[in-house]
Amino acid sequence: MTKSSGLLAIVFILLFILLGGGGYWFLLNQNKLQNTNNKIVNNPTGKLSLLEEANQIVSNLDISLPNPNVLAIDGSVTMVKLIKILENAYEQKYPSIPVTYGVPEGMPNGSNQGIKNLLTNQVQIAAISRPLQPEEALENIKLIPIAKDALVIVVGINNPYKGGLTLDQLKDIYQGKITNWLEVGGDNLPIKVINRSSKSGSYNFFQDFVLLGESFAPNSANFITYKRDVTTPILRELKTNGISYTTIAQAKNQTTVRIVPINGISPVNRATINNYNYPLTRHIFLAVPNKTSLAVKKFLEFAVSNQGQNFVQQVDFVPLK
Repeated sequence: MTKSSGLLAIVFILLFILLGGGGYWFLLNQNKLQNTNNKIVNNPTGKLSLLEEANQIVSNLDISLPNPNVLAIDGSVTMVKLIKILENAYEQKYPSIPVTYGVPEGMPNGSNQGIKNLLTNQVQIAAISRPLQPEEALENIKLIPIAKDALVIVVGINNPYKGGLTLDQLKDIYQGKITNWLEVGGDNLPIKVINRSSKSGSYNFFQDFVLLGESFAPNSANFITYKRDVTTPILRELKTNGISYTTIAQAKNQTTVRIVPINGISPVNRATINNYNYPLTRHIFLAVPNKTSLAVKKFLEFAVSNQGQNFVQQVDFVPLK
């Protein structure tokens, strides 16, 4: 071996070590980021409980704006039941200010559009089922966690596949690398992937925490991305070979779907969500500008009150603690 070729070999080995170490560092920190975002989101010291944190954020809001004639909310389809029950109870307590959910009323547009409508002052509150995107975090938005939740993977009740999946297998399915149930121990059937709309906060959460920020596979005969943020049509389309994801509150009492365990853990046990053992545990939030009104503050206070947290449990989310 010549001196120059020996030197090149050494350089190559060093580069390999550096790149390999860098890849390991990235994956390690990606996992840390996932754990951080799944737990306390505005409490770097970790000294507050999630409920205490939520109350502290609400108490520190600037309420110098006048009350609106109508308290308008838009956002997550995942949170429809919860927002409607909070809305009805709030209107009974404060009958002078009606509350609407969706633009127009009754038609929530998903987490992403909800945030956009908040930033353009079309609504006073956005209900979202994901953390803020980096560009949104620069807009002086306050994010108040109101419940714990879990994103669940579902197949049709008549799907012959009865096993679980790992996060890595799930990532490969949604990136088009695994395309047949046979590849994960099932029958020789093509996997029909039914993806949620890009307007959905669940779509963003799934992309961030399952795909690690990478892209979904492109649409094809067996990969369908819905344009509207809906749940029931997706669940109906699963049939014998489909797979999709939704919130546990939307899947738990369905008779036409089955929840697939991830990394050997099923979220049907409330403790697995409460303790963050299930890998797709998340929070749902109400987002408001830092400068808002007393009426908005009272709605937020109600959501994190004992009564509000009882409603959280009634609609199959997990209360804050």
